[in-house]
Amino acid sequence: MPVNITVMKKPKDTGGTLRRLIKYLAEYKWILLTVLILCLTSNVLSLLGPSLAGAAINEAAAGAGKVNFQRVFYYAQRMLICYVISSLLTIAINVVMMYVSKWIAGKMRKDIFDKLMRLPVGYFDRNQAGDIISRVSYDTDVVCTCISTDVVSILTSMVTVVGSLAMMLYISPVLSLVVIVTIPVSVAYTVYMRNKTQPRYSRRSASYGRMNGFVEEMLTGQKTIQAYAYESQVGEQFARVNEDAADAYYQADYYGVTIGPTMGSINNMSLALIAMLGSCLYMTGIVSLGQISSFVLYSRKFSGPINEIANIINELFSALAAAERVFRLLDEAEELADRPGARQLTDVKGNVTLEHVSFGYEPGKTILHDLNLRADAGRLIAIVGPTGAGKTTVINLLMRFYDVDSGSITVDGGDIRDYTRSGLRGAYAMVLQDTWVFHGTIFDNIAYGKENATEEEVEAAAKAAHIHPFIMRLPEGYQTVISEDGGNISKGQKQLLTIARAMLFDCKMLILDEATSNVDTGTEREIQTAMRRLMKDKTCFVIAHRLSTIQNADQILVVDHGDVVEQGTHESLMKKGGFYCKLYNAQFE
Repeated sequence: MPVNITVMKKPKDTGGTLRRLIKYLAEYKWILLTVLILCLTSNVLSLLGPSLAGAAINEAAAGAGKVNFQRVFYYAQRMLICYVISSLLTIAINVVMMYVSKWIAGKMRKDIFDKLMRLPVGYFDRNQAGDIISRVSYDTDVVCTCISTDVVSILTSMVTVVGSLAMMLYISPVLSLVVIVTIPVSVAYTVYMRNKTQPRYSRRSASYGRMNGFVEEMLTGQKTIQAYAYESQVGEQFARVNEDAADAYYQADYYGVTIGPTMGSINNMSLALIAMLGSCLYMTGIVSLGQISSFVLYSRKFSGPINEIANIINELFSALAAAERVFRLLDEAEELADRPGARQLTDVKGNVTLEHVSFGYEPGKTILHDLNLRADAGRLIAIVGPTGAGKTTVINLLMRFYDVDSGSITVDGGDIRDYTRSGLRGAYAMVLQDTWVFHGTIFDNIAYGKENATEEEVEAAAKAAHIHPFIMRLPEGYQTVISEDGGNISKGQKQLLTIARAMLFDCKMLILDEATSNVDTGTEREIQTAMRRLMKDKTCFVIAHRLSTIQNADQILVVDHGDVVEQGTHESLMKKGGFYCKLYNAQFE
């Protein structure tokens, strides 16, 4: 199995990604406006602290024996009150933003899941399940963590920086020049580092998604891996995938962790210059000791948020890279809309016709060539042929998981493209070789797809599928909970559950794609008999490799390399001694 290494690339539209994130925030604009007001209040109170501290120092520095302790305590008390209220407001802001982040995370995940439900089957054929899950979970968490913490930090930092600069200019414009000179250096460095780190964060998100996809794939096939003693090879493959993810993480954080310390060094140089120049100004009597103290405190307040912003930008880049992956999924082309005027398929009789159908999953690679088929209502049509002949592709086209490249498929005389997809698919019951059951009771799994199914209906379907005796041997009968993906029941039992589900579904057409591949021959024959009885007057399409199971089919379609090479009944095809006869006899040699 080849292991692809993630290539680092820059995000395609950082500005667009940021604007779309702001749209999510805009839904809570009044809450955010309240948060902004609280931020302003909290920061104004916090900015009063250094000014009050400077006033207290001036009172204490009045000279020996001239300290006005009453005024010193007055300023100290006011400073304590300001800081306490500021801290309480900050706590309230953080709590509110946690709730906002939770709401946005919920909405974003719902948008992603709703989008997944609207995507065509081809999208899931092209993308690993683990990578999709990574976008729903990991990437969304990164974005919403940024919103809950970094948005508040940015608002707070902006107010603090502007307020501190204003106070420094008020105290001493000369000393402020030292701070102002360092701003362009900080900005230039931040921009430089952004260009370095952002593409690396994009690579990190992509590599994590690919690693999740690999792990999900290997866990699903764990029994097969152990059966073939392939553990060491899989371990080596995971080592390469893991190394790529670790390298992507290292590359992103290698540059990210240098931003804060470098910005701190720039600000410390600024502080040293302030101390030197402030001493000179104090000696000449231009500024007082209290003013210098206040200025130093304001410079720290000014530089602190700049350092914090540098670290926030580091996290923001990571969030933007994750958000871009989320929005890329949300921008995927959805399943084509129904034609204008498309009607619901009602009063289905089950007459299906394929005329001159050609189709390929990729341009220039045709799988089906000029396929013709007529299935009258109530007939059993079997589609057989070697692996890769195009049997499952026919089913995909009947269900409109894909549309034909040329030709047409009709149901009851109407082109299926003139029906709504929901109406067309609702006319079919479908049982696939890859069974799907979910975490829930056996009753819920059988009743899936038929709203308000009664216990009698579910039990009748289970009896027809020959799984009722097994269910009754379980501790809770039909209320027994099966684990996710049916891990606590056998493959054959899962397949019988899905067959019972299809039998319960009231429809005129049935598709069985190797639906009895996981049951024994005796049970399979019983199921076939039960199906023929229950599906009377209903059109059935059956894909089967075990040709002994479709001998009673009304018509057998033999497909090879996308072409119908033979068609007829079992007896007529055996008499021909052609391709079908060779396939049938090969199973008994």
